[in-house]
Amino acid sequence: MRHFLTLKDFTATELKQLINRAIELKHIQKSGEIYQPLKNKVLAMIFDKSSTRTRVSFESAMIQFGGGAIFLSPNDTQLGRGEPVEDSARVISSMVDAVMIRTFEHAMVERFAEYSSVPVINALTDDYHPCQLLADMQTYVEHRGSIEGKTVAWIGDGNNMCHSYINAAEQFGFNLNIATPVGYEPKADIVSASTADISLCHDMKTAVKNTDLIVTDVWASMGQEEEQKKREHAFADFQVDNDVMTLANSDALFMHCLPAHRGEEVSADVIDGGQSVVWDEAENRLHAQKALLEFLCVSD
Repeated sequence: MRHFLTLKDFTATELKQLINRAIELKHIQKSGEIYQPLKNKVLAMIFDKSSTRTRVSFESAMIQFGGGAIFLSPNDTQLGRGEPVEDSARVISSMVDAVMIRTFEHAMVERFAEYSSVPVINALTDDYHPCQLLADMQTYVEHRGSIEGKTVAWIGDGNNMCHSYINAAEQFGFNLNIATPVGYEPKADIVSASTADISLCHDMKTAVKNTDLIVTDVWASMGQEEEQKKREHAFADFQVDNDVMTLANSDALFMHCLPAHRGEEVSADVIDGGQSVVWDEAENRLHAQKALLEFLCVSD
């Protein structure tokens, strides 16, 4: 049994195979072929944080694969009333075939996985967002081929997405430039644990020069709304606009995990422009997660 809590839970070879399989599954779905490897299987979806793309993609994936999904919010379970994670993990995993968790503390999904009898998928924590990286890598491969040896610029907050890009740089073999405001750098232990070629700076223009992919995220993530005004001031010089895009390579792509705030972290003409692949990126959450579910839940 395997879990998917960070990209490092899989080997580089397995991740590349997963991306290729996601592309195959996308073609299968687009062709209208019925493929149901998870018939009669059930995914429990535990949401402590609200979601659009995560819920729709996982629920659609299970339906298209012939299975079912159960949405569980804190109001729907004893987890929300203080039941120990270990107890909930034992009970829920005894009734379903996989568990997807979107929550705050990364330690929560680690504890749940430790006591679960079925695969556990991290659908976002405060530290990592590995499922989004599967979709991002699939999208780059579809548009430009292998990302190995390329250079990616991460612009903005050193958040969970940034941490997962650090893991992805190691696993997929690309160089990573990270530009954040002072005080908003990624966690030092996550950076130091990586063997990838990572460059940290506080100047966006330096980070994006001659890059192949520019990625950003909202300035204030869920749970940080009270910091919005403070962050707007700190991140004022970190908007990805057309002037920034011209510093990258001419065929550079733009990605954003969404939802986006046009006029803050990205200008409207960039996210809605020709170099943006955010809509393919969003759709690929479905296909990449189908490949992940198949990998975790279908026996060879």
